[in-house]
Amino acid sequence: MDYSTLRRQITFMKKSFFDQGYLDEQFNQLEELQDESSPNFVEEVVALFLKDSPRLLTNIEHTIGKYPQDFHRLDSLVHQLKGSGSSIGAVRMKNECSVFKAHCNDKNLEGCRRSLQRMKREHATLKQKLESYFQLLRQVAPREHAVNSRK
Repeated sequence: MDYSTLRRQITFMKKSFFDQGYLDEQFNQLEELQDESSPNFVEEVVALFLKDSPRLLTNIEHTIGKYPQDFHRLDSLVHQLKGSGSSIGAVRMKNECSVFKAHCNDKNLEGCRRSLQRMKREHATLKQKLESYFQLLRQVAPREHAVNSRK
């Protein structure tokens, strides 16, 4: 694939993430922090989220199974996941975490279980989308680096 086609595909893909409600303005703000001194900043921040969030999801699932009435603990775990997702602009994850937290406030265990399943699906979808996005970005990065170094 040629450079301009890849660039268009990246632009379209990113726009679709916003149009479909997967990402919000926070993602753009992360990209604004990226510069020549940290050219992979956004990918690194997202990679940290993708590395840490499965552990949080597992801990939530474990807590529901082992301490199903400990809504304070569940709320605390989901609060961590919500903050982590918010830091990269993962708006669907953040919103589902809010739903989960509302179920905790209502002491609604079944609601928490349903919400956890939705969080896991949202996470899996977001992970796939972001991995594809960064894979495309890595394909254009060597070309952009070469062009920028000639300036």
